[in-house]
Amino acid sequence: LVSHLHSDHLHLPSLARLAPGTRLVVPLGAIRAVPALARLGLPVTEVAPGDETTVGALTVRAVPALHDGRRIPVGPRRSPALGFVVEGEARTYFAGDTGLFESMADEVGPVDVALLPVGGWGPFLGHGHLDAGRAAQALAALRPGAAVPVHYGTYWPIGLDHVRPHEFHSPGDEFVRHAARLAPGVSVHRLGHGEHFRPGRPEASR
Repeated sequence: LVSHLHSDHLHLPSLARLAPGTRLVVPLGAIRAVPALARLGLPVTEVAPGDETTVGALTVRAVPALHDGRRIPVGPRRSPALGFVVEGEARTYFAGDTGLFESMADEVGPVDVALLPVGGWGPFLGHGHLDAGRAAQALAALRPGAAVPVHYGTYWPIGLDHVRPHEFHSPGDEFVRHAARLAPGVSVHRLGHGEHFRPGRPEASR
């Protein structure tokens, strides 16, 4: 699932490493904006908010996101930024990159798990992003059974980890703290690399 066209989410060399036949679900207009996407040789499905597609036993529904969906921050806005609701044994909301918007809970609907971005690229978050506090506000509106903070601590300009390590390492812990206050009924799983959990199971496992 590719939520939008920014290079930290649609990174062609990374996508080229996927197994042959892997299906990509991308925003409407992605191939026009990034022609090299079609040359990867992978099946590509373009979707807009409200569209649904089936992948095996899963149903994937595209939902709106409050984020700049362009490949570069200039030119016309031809591709939307998206979130996705994936329904199989459980319903999972993958928010992509998004800011907090009033209709989020209505657009997403009931979900069992929410994967919410809590940080960003570099030391400052611009418009159209969730930090730990705003992500906890989103969690309070969505009210899933469980949540996982994502989009922090992995992509950082060289050298800044030593200058401002707080912004790099702490958003996950901050989200846990804010979520306990704003959405105390939601089970929050701050996962390390390689960890996973199954909905309904209390502890992460390797």
